[in-house]
Amino acid sequence: MKLENPLPLRLPKDTSDAAMVGRMRLLLSTSCLLTLLIDPEAMGKQDMFSRLAFLAYTLQSLLLYMMAQKSALARSKTVCWLDVAWFALIVYVTGGGSSFYYLFFFFAILTASFSYGFEEGARFTLASSALFAVTSLFAQNEVELSRVLLRATFLLALGYMIAHWGGMAMAQRARLALLHKVSQLSNPRFGMDRTTSSVLEHTRQFYRASSTILLMRDNNSEHWSLRAASHANAGRTIQANNLNDAAAAPLLAFGPEQIVLLTRPLHWLRRRLRLRGYDTERQRWAMLPDAAGVTIAELLDARSLISVPLPLRRGTGRLYVVSQRQDFNRSDALFLVQIAAQAFPVIENIELLDRMASEAVLRERERIARDLHDTTIQPYIGLRHGLSAIRMKASNSNPLNQDLDNLLNMTTQVVHDLRHYAKRLRGEPELREPELLIALRRQAAQVRQFYDVHISVDTVGELDVSDRLSAEVFQIVNEGMSNICKHTTARQGFIELACKAGQLTVRIENECLGPPVLDFTPNSIAERAAALGGVARVQRGQHNNTAVQIVIPV
Repeated sequence: MKLENPLPLRLPKDTSDAAMVGRMRLLLSTSCLLTLLIDPEAMGKQDMFSRLAFLAYTLQSLLLYMMAQKSALARSKTVCWLDVAWFALIVYVTGGGSSFYYLFFFFAILTASFSYGFEEGARFTLASSALFAVTSLFAQNEVELSRVLLRATFLLALGYMIAHWGGMAMAQRARLALLHKVSQLSNPRFGMDRTTSSVLEHTRQFYRASSTILLMRDNNSEHWSLRAASHANAGRTIQANNLNDAAAAPLLAFGPEQIVLLTRPLHWLRRRLRLRGYDTERQRWAMLPDAAGVTIAELLDARSLISVPLPLRRGTGRLYVVSQRQDFNRSDALFLVQIAAQAFPVIENIELLDRMASEAVLRERERIARDLHDTTIQPYIGLRHGLSAIRMKASNSNPLNQDLDNLLNMTTQVVHDLRHYAKRLRGEPELREPELLIALRRQAAQVRQFYDVHISVDTVGELDVSDRLSAEVFQIVNEGMSNICKHTTARQGFIELACKAGQLTVRIENECLGPPVLDFTPNSIAERAAALGGVARVQRGQHNNTAVQIVIPV
């Protein structure tokens, strides 16, 4: 099953931030313009060009404030760079190094840092310091070089701190978004494999890692289960591979409760492996012997990796995040512990629920098979014996012989079908198609028999959904078939199921002799879809048909 285009890990941006920034920009520019008009001597050097500069910046600030809620351009990075350029011009026309308007550069640094993260904040810090120094040196007045250097250094130091804090705020937003996504993925109806695959893939995308590796073992199992998410299998359900103790040993080289961070920082122009472990009791990092790190780094072809234990109640395991291009830091390692604590106890419960549900289904099937044999098959066998005895007593010239033979053949066929059904209930034959598809085609055959409405059932790609979701989807499609039979005059229908981009799409179409009817909502189907987190809508189908499309996240 493909899960292309996963949901983004970033929370949606609030446009109220852009409006607040616009208001503050307008407040700064207006206050400067008013100061220039009220007390021009306090502004230092000023002439007609400086007045025009202040007026133009105020008008631009007013325009950006009016566009903040409507235009994406007013919230873009370009506006921050325009602020830097304006502030450099204002500093230049008000005296260069002696101008106290150099403090306005912090406005641009704050906006960039808390909107775009540490890297952008650092770029704006460097650009602001450089522009301040250049404008101070080229301003047409004498200024002390020490003052210029002091103020430029002040911009660099405080700007770097702002960029760092802004980057931390952005990282916290992304981490909250990932934890929110993980909590959404931890849903029992998605199943163990689907949930685990999604958690591994979203974790890999968050860390921009090459792969994420999960190694788990239940206390009652002899083998380890290994799952690995990488760019090659991105968006697909990852099936577990079984490993024995010897094969899993390299991934278990660290202590069962040890949090490990491996990096390769530059040291004398070459990268040197550094292995750290986190002491949970002392809450500090300590260096570990490099031997285990070298082995695991060569095995996974890793430049940097994080390994954390899994907080499982009925088993043990480790989670690895591996990168071939970048180094992780200690904060990344500690956050991975939070991801494991959030997701994997729930995944463990999902596995337990799946196991209990499967065992309950098996026991129920065995009970139904026994009841079917005792209460239905045996009476039919007795009926067949009775009919056979009556047929043997009847003379060859009896006019009811043909009817008796038909009844005898019918009861023989019914006994054969019931035995075959009971055998399938016990799970003896291997199903070649998903149970949902088999059930829907059986239902379509009954609709054709009773209503003379021909409904075809088809799938696009692989149909991989859990049993619980299959039961809900069957009820939705069954309701759609019933609607075609009861509320339309159609003699042909079409049902298509497809799993793509992390969604199950069900399309129910019926032929329409006139224009398609689109101004209605199938309430029962819409309510069932909404209960599963999906939506149902009526559309124009192929050949002018009426189509109901249901989209459910899986």
